[in-house]
Amino acid sequence: MNLVIASVLVAGTMPWVCAIIAKAGQRNYDNHNPREWLSHLTGYRARANAAQANCFEAFPLYAVGILLALYTEVPIDEIELYAGLFIAARVAYIAFYISDQDKFRSLAWVLGVGSCVALLVASMLA
Repeated sequence: MNLVIASVLVAGTMPWVCAIIAKAGQRNYDNHNPREWLSHLTGYRARANAAQANCFEAFPLYAVGILLALYTEVPIDEIELYAGLFIAARVAYIAFYISDQDKFRSLAWVLGVGSCVALLVASMLA
């Protein structure tokens, strides 16, 4: 169970990691207007910012999937499997996004979403 709860914490902090990558080392960061400043980034920093947005988008489906799986008493081993797959897929997704490997990024995205869908299906069948 602790692994499952930890996975939600890790997934929830992934956007912050991406934001740090996007902003790190920039001297002209505008904290008064951060979204506008971020919109002018290029290269890996812009991709890190885009990964940040996608992490925020992916989190609700994952968190709800975990909560429903726990609520409907899906076997913990099954929940842990899907949680581990999601976290691994999202870490890969971020790495592939930042390094501009679009096809691998898309594959990682599909695996992450697939693990969320699997959690929801397992909840329906429990």
